[in-house]
Amino acid sequence: MIKVALFGLGRIGQMHALNILSNKSFHLKYVYDVNSKLAKNFEKKYKVKSINNQKIAFDDKSIDVIFIASSTSTHIDLITKSVLAKKAVFCEKPLDLNLEKVIKCRKKISKYNPKIQLGFNRRYDPGHYALKEKLKAKIGKLKKIIITSRDPSPPPISYMKTSGGIFKDMMIHDFDLARLYLNNDKFVEITAFGTSFKNSYNSVNDYEIATVMMKSKKGVICYINNSRECTYGYDQRVEIFGEKGMMISNNERKNNIEFNNSSSTNSKVPLKNFFIDRYKDAYALQLNGLKDMVLKGKKPRATFDDGHQALYLAVNAYKSLKLKKTVKL
Repeated sequence: MIKVALFGLGRIGQMHALNILSNKSFHLKYVYDVNSKLAKNFEKKYKVKSINNQKIAFDDKSIDVIFIASSTSTHIDLITKSVLAKKAVFCEKPLDLNLEKVIKCRKKISKYNPKIQLGFNRRYDPGHYALKEKLKAKIGKLKKIIITSRDPSPPPISYMKTSGGIFKDMMIHDFDLARLYLNNDKFVEITAFGTSFKNSYNSVNDYEIATVMMKSKKGVICYINNSRECTYGYDQRVEIFGEKGMMISNNERKNNIEFNNSSSTNSKVPLKNFFIDRYKDAYALQLNGLKDMVLKGKKPRATFDDGHQALYLAVNAYKSLKLKKTVKL
């Protein structure tokens, strides 16, 4: 079994911990959180040893993977320490909010040939990834990518203060997904727009709604639209358009029953609620990808470089917004 030490027991960390516990290929040996009471409660409930010093995990030669689900500001330091301790790494996105720190980390760890998987879970979504697998066979030459991502409700103000903003926190998933469909092509220009209809977003220098247009070297146009709020649920759609047609990876619901009566037509049950429900299958497949990286040396679908490049696009989206013009990449 692959022995894991998990750092960070917030909402996403606890979800990952439960997924690890339910996967027979993994043994969650340690959990750590800066909130020691939270870690102790998890230990008591799930019989997983909590540690109050990260060094215990780094020094334990039986640990195969350091699983990083702690706050973004800790990611680069923990990745570096993990690689130097000869551990494989899973790290939630983003790598950091500062692009220069990511570049310095990459230079420092590259000589160790590290095994690092990034938490871009949408690459593991069966629908979203199927678009990439079937792209050439179904629609031929790619011409346009349209990605819609709208959250059912905004995160707390306290979170938005440190999240890095909508491009680094939310749209970074969509930047990564767009790059996935491009294959060997790359984006060469970006134009970004952002607006808010509530003062609460302005108070934390964030945006309620954001849209980005990008163009690739081969001429592919990508349109991404995000919203921090959506009254009808968690809206997640991807459309790719090509010379022979188009494909869509659509929203998911608990069932696909339609209801018709005198007052409504084609009524359906609500969309799945937020990312933990919507991407449940993706998180399980992501964990299997981690297993293949550790045991077989297989390259994960989302790498450190993917995290670097997605952050680069997010940084330039902010640059475009500030300058009010298209930015060359």
